[in-house]
Amino acid sequence: MSAGEKAKAKTEQVVGKAVRKVAHAMGNETTAVKGAALETRGKARGAKEGVRH
Repeated sequence: MSAGEKAKAKTEQVVGKAVRKVAHAMGNETTAVKGAALETRGKARGAKEGVRH
């Protein structure tokens, strides 16, 4: 996994988690779901890159 891809995956995970938690606290479930999707995409990207190398 290149350093750039690893950073991108981790960034998606962290940003997604933050968006999900803030949106959930504010009662905005639509945005909370989008944050969860971003977090999941980051985890999937990290898993894909881990398997590739």
